[in-house]
Amino acid sequence: MHDDHDHSHGDGCCGGHDHQPAAHDPATVRQVDIPDRSDAPILVEVTRGAMVESRHRGRVVVVDAGARVVAHWGDVDGLVYPRSSNKALQAIPLIESGAADAYAVTDEELALACASHQGEAMHTERVAAWLDRLGLSVDDLECGAHLPTHEPTAAALLAAGQKPTALHNNCSGKHTGFLAVAKHKGEKLAGYVRYQHPVQQRILGVIEQVTGHDLSRAPWGVDGCSIPTIGLPLGALALGMARLADPDSLPDRRAAAVLRLRRAWGKHPELVGGTGNFDTDVMRAANSAVLLKSGAEGVCCAVLPEHGLGIALKIEDGAPRAAGPAMAAVLKRLGVLPDTVWDGVAHLAVAPVTSRRGDTVGEIRPTAAAAG
Repeated sequence: MHDDHDHSHGDGCCGGHDHQPAAHDPATVRQVDIPDRSDAPILVEVTRGAMVESRHRGRVVVVDAGARVVAHWGDVDGLVYPRSSNKALQAIPLIESGAADAYAVTDEELALACASHQGEAMHTERVAAWLDRLGLSVDDLECGAHLPTHEPTAAALLAAGQKPTALHNNCSGKHTGFLAVAKHKGEKLAGYVRYQHPVQQRILGVIEQVTGHDLSRAPWGVDGCSIPTIGLPLGALALGMARLADPDSLPDRRAAAVLRLRRAWGKHPELVGGTGNFDTDVMRAANSAVLLKSGAEGVCCAVLPEHGLGIALKIEDGAPRAAGPAMAAVLKRLGVLPDTVWDGVAHLAVAPVTSRRGDTVGEIRPTAAAAG
């Protein structure tokens, strides 16, 4: 699984120094009693008029950096593809390899390496400038092209008779980071998305060590942006997030990389998502007390540095409309956001259902199982 180019991930699943996770006060997090003990309780419901029309089941686990389960909804051991929710883990080699320093990568670019951006000008212009500084171009990106997920930007692009490029891909920042690592290490650029390429093997080593999960027999698939995505137990994914929140148990160089990425992630939430984006809006309101990263198929992860906790959430049917309200409800129920912060994001816990004329006819809301 591991390559011969970089052994910074240490030996076994938890290599590095023997520091224990920093002590955190569990009294600052509310104890949660979950009455629905099914494998995947109903976390979100969709109403229309006076009736619940649809329901979304899901699983959530909250852990600390020592792998202690603080709260969970449903099965914590079932496998999930993290999709884009673990981009911060995938960005760690950008710093550990020395590429970030060699190419003077900025905090904005580090945020883009962790991003699922919406293809707005603030995203594409920065990625293009980063590629240019590397002596590369959009043609070197192997993530593919799609329309910007920011609808006004997509409409403007089409109105101008232009086609989207790989710069508009929500993963273009991450892929530029991959190219930076490959170039710095003297590795072949073409095919950097392949499972056996040193860039991807290095990332797998990071994921294995930080999550504590043996990947030697882990199932894997090809993500939408063409890189490998690895099946992890939901609890292991949450542990990875907890160790981003509290990296003291990681090797020194890795812990330093985590802190640098975390700073960039929290400093530039608009680059991690974009205008009107759930992750961006919550992070901005919370002033980096919560770091969020959503992925495809109803996955969402949260890093809580002040509490040393990580959260991983999976909506079982993959519906993205349910992930935001469910995560907002979990954050509220845990009591990890001050009331003043919650007041700024409470509207994100309930999304309107509208008619074609724009009239509100129902809502997407967390159930009592999620919200309490």
